[in-house]
Amino acid sequence: MTGLLLQAFIYLCAAVIAVPIAKRLGLGSVLGYLIAGIIIGPVTGLVGSETQDIQHFAEFGVVMMLFLVGLELEPKNLWRMRAKLLGFGSFQVVATSLAVMLIAMWMGLDWNIALAVGLVFSLSSTAIVLQTLSEKGLMKSDGGQNSFSVLLFQDIAVIAMLALVPLLAIPELQALATAQGSSDNHSLSLVAGLSPWQTTLATIGAIALVIAAGHYLSRPLFTFIAAAKLREVFTAATLMLVIGIAILMSLVGLSPALGTFLAGVVLANSEFRHELESSIEPFKGLLLGLFFITVGAGINFYLLFDELVLIIGLTLGMMLLKTVVLLTIAFIFKMRLTDKWLFALALAQAGEFGFVLLAFCVQNAVLPQDLADKLLLVVAMSMLLTPVLFILFDKVVLPRVNKQQKRPADEITDSASIIIAGHGRFGQIINRALLASGFHTVVIDLHAELIEGMRRFGVQVFYGDASRPDLIHAAGLDDAKLLIVAIDDPEQAVSLVTYARRQRPELHIIARANDRDQVYKLYSAGATDIVRETFDSSVRASTYALQALGDSPELAAQSMLKFVEHDKKAILKMAQVWRADVKNFNNEEYIAMAQTISQQLEEVMQTDRDPELDCINHAHADFAAQEKNPSNSPESTV
Repeated sequence: MTGLLLQAFIYLCAAVIAVPIAKRLGLGSVLGYLIAGIIIGPVTGLVGSETQDIQHFAEFGVVMMLFLVGLELEPKNLWRMRAKLLGFGSFQVVATSLAVMLIAMWMGLDWNIALAVGLVFSLSSTAIVLQTLSEKGLMKSDGGQNSFSVLLFQDIAVIAMLALVPLLAIPELQALATAQGSSDNHSLSLVAGLSPWQTTLATIGAIALVIAAGHYLSRPLFTFIAAAKLREVFTAATLMLVIGIAILMSLVGLSPALGTFLAGVVLANSEFRHELESSIEPFKGLLLGLFFITVGAGINFYLLFDELVLIIGLTLGMMLLKTVVLLTIAFIFKMRLTDKWLFALALAQAGEFGFVLLAFCVQNAVLPQDLADKLLLVVAMSMLLTPVLFILFDKVVLPRVNKQQKRPADEITDSASIIIAGHGRFGQIINRALLASGFHTVVIDLHAELIEGMRRFGVQVFYGDASRPDLIHAAGLDDAKLLIVAIDDPEQAVSLVTYARRQRPELHIIARANDRDQVYKLYSAGATDIVRETFDSSVRASTYALQALGDSPELAAQSMLKFVEHDKKAILKMAQVWRADVKNFNNEEYIAMAQTISQQLEEVMQTDRDPELDCINHAHADFAAQEKNPSNSPESTV
């Protein structure tokens, strides 16, 4: 028992230390888990032979992840995605498998072994890619959605691969596997000793059972359990469902992850979907992290160093080949340049199903064990390199692509007394309001796609960097009455305000700020009016909150008016003690002033209330009470 707890403590310590450091360094959580595994495994030897057993347990994190992925995919959404699934997905799997197969045959492998290797390398890591895309906020991009479509097709294609692998068996290896299996095979199987067609029927029957049970039995079961109103029982039932399906799939020789994915899709329309997600999510995250740690801990560095050139060459060659295939698909389907590179780099690795497929190939006498060990290293190394590819995309590819896509600034042929720098969500509303009021504006923005879209609506926007002196002067800075700085980049905004104030000391400048720190910077730069982009909406929400708590609309409006006026004065005072080179939490003078201002605000909000509006407030409250309970009204009192 102590040994088990010690191992658990080591794994948890590695995750708790390595993952936050990796996140802070911008490496992502997946690379943090992999590095943690390498440190406690091959580097320090804190964990050893038990890693493989733990990895089998940790693979359940992948099973749970695919169950959650399935829950997000309603069958009608799958049908809607059929074009991408069959287009992107089938092209990638078939093209990669054939390309790897031809290269492997050229290197001297038999066609059936070469095909098995191609199938293994055609798969990508659903766990790493989805988690990394979500962390970086790229899941909703076209590149992210297309990557998801390919991953989804790959997960479904594994079913066909597992059915195909036994047909590729090599007689010599089959005889050896049979001899070994008679002595050391202790695993349960419902298909052991069955003929191929009987095995196929058993497989189809298991899949049909999962679909039928999910469709017809899940609702009564979860309704019965939900009636107990015990969250832990619902969690236990969810785990029971996932584990039961995993066992069934294992008994018929299929991947447990595929069965749970299918069950998730079937339950996607269930009213219990969100409860199922919240019950599984914590276990999924912990086990998925453990899975990546065991991948890192399980890397055979002795074999790696003995065959270093071969393993590294195979890893880089495989990833380069997949990148070329994926880029070809991206060009065929005319993705945008940034999405092309995201799509190609995100899916260039081999995946966790590669471990499953390699073990299945060895078990079915398709691959010799020594070759499978080398291929397993290639799969692990490619997964280890995947976060590096995302860093490459962020730091190298994306800046260069954006630079290539930049076009020369437009020649500004118009001038007006009002200049708006930035035409995003914030600037658009201001521009619409001013145009509707009969004023003429000149708008400059740096997003080419947005400008082209606005021109279709008949809105004149010039492309260019408004912080460039020549452009802002061409827009009419010398004669302008008003400059509105609505650009996203905080540094550019401060730079523009600073330059405009220096050139036109009397110019009225309205600037957008993301937070208080930027307010102080813009104030120092010389902005006349500064608008925090979420402040007004927060004030409106606070007004509704006061009304919901019993204040009349008049009293709530008056209270928030006091709040706004007090906040404006407070900002001016705190700007005097704010320091750009010291964090607010370390600025003692700033903290002391903030505490004093907070106390003053409480006094103003709580004690300085208008008696007349208080009466109105009570009248509104009495009226509301009578509306809810008419029997208490004067007219109904006997």
